[in-house]
Amino acid sequence: MADGTPCIETERQLIRVHRPTYDFLFGAFAFVLGAAVGSFLNVCIYRWPVDLSIHRPRRSFCPNCKQPISWYQNLPLISWLALGGRCANCGAKIAFRYFAVELVTAVLFVAIWQRFPWQVAIVYWIFICFLIIGTFIDFEHFIIPDRVTIGGTIAGVACSVIVPALMQTDSRVAAGVRALLAAALGYVILWIVLEAGKIAFGRKRIEFDAPTPFAWTKRGEDADFVVGTEESLWSEYFARERDRLLLQCDEVRIDHHEYGNVALAFRYDRVNADGHVLMLDDVTHISGVARELVIPREAMGRGDLKFLAAIGAFLGWRAVLFSLFAGSLLGSIIGLITLVVRKPVWSAKLPFGPYLAFGAVAWTFFGELVLHWYGALLSP
Repeated sequence: MADGTPCIETERQLIRVHRPTYDFLFGAFAFVLGAAVGSFLNVCIYRWPVDLSIHRPRRSFCPNCKQPISWYQNLPLISWLALGGRCANCGAKIAFRYFAVELVTAVLFVAIWQRFPWQVAIVYWIFICFLIIGTFIDFEHFIIPDRVTIGGTIAGVACSVIVPALMQTDSRVAAGVRALLAAALGYVILWIVLEAGKIAFGRKRIEFDAPTPFAWTKRGEDADFVVGTEESLWSEYFARERDRLLLQCDEVRIDHHEYGNVALAFRYDRVNADGHVLMLDDVTHISGVARELVIPREAMGRGDLKFLAAIGAFLGWRAVLFSLFAGSLLGSIIGLITLVVRKPVWSAKLPFGPYLAFGAVAWTFFGELVLHWYGALLSP
């Protein structure tokens, strides 16, 4: 025993001497891996909302000219900088989002690797991937796909069973139960907020300063809805079957039928005009001049409910409460800034998923510090 002590001490000294080298090498590996994973996340962010397979075509392509991108022009971070953010084939601008996703993923991979034990770090790498995909899709399309939310919830429960330390326990069964309960808590809390918001703020009335032209034009299974200078998709206003949109009009033309001084009461699939109910499947174009508009609205999308459930499955019930509070606070601040610096737009939407993701990342790195600080305030 005594004879082995010097050898053990020598090993410890060698580790201390070479620790900076190890940290650098593993940190560099985590950065490169994160950038490569970020490149794949960009594929998911672009293809999933438009129902494209992430496997076919196998190679990435230019969003503008659809030309496949060669491997040497698709190096994470490097290629976007080298090409000046433009396609090498057609010269079209490639969105900065591609570079940002790769960089953010790489930086978070390094930060997680340096902060947590390797088993937890690998799980958090998976978690961060779900957050990044959901965040950027929500920013661009105002949706969070079920592949991210439901898939994230399932992955979170499975990872909690495999690595019980995620739920602060040594029991795999207890970890799985806690992950499921935290996911349920996240969903139920936001469901209550959603339903309460619908009761309190489920309708928005807009009175125009002057008679304003509007148009409804069928486009496939959906329709374009234009009021004045604001354009939107018809489906964006109807989250529930009972939702109604009302237009008080000076004049209206529905295909070949004309009406004067009439109130239009729309459901998603039909319109009531002066007592006549017309199915929108049979209508091609509606136009006229409106004086008042009443639109249905939701406090948030249902994807946010499932997104918070996924956060709970990975991080636990305390993270659910923290993410909701921190996300709501940041979202309120950004919303107020937007109202101040931009012209008010009645059809503007604010995605909530990215703010929930911000709260989740903040909890991952600083949650325990916040709890200790808050506990000190309560018990000085």
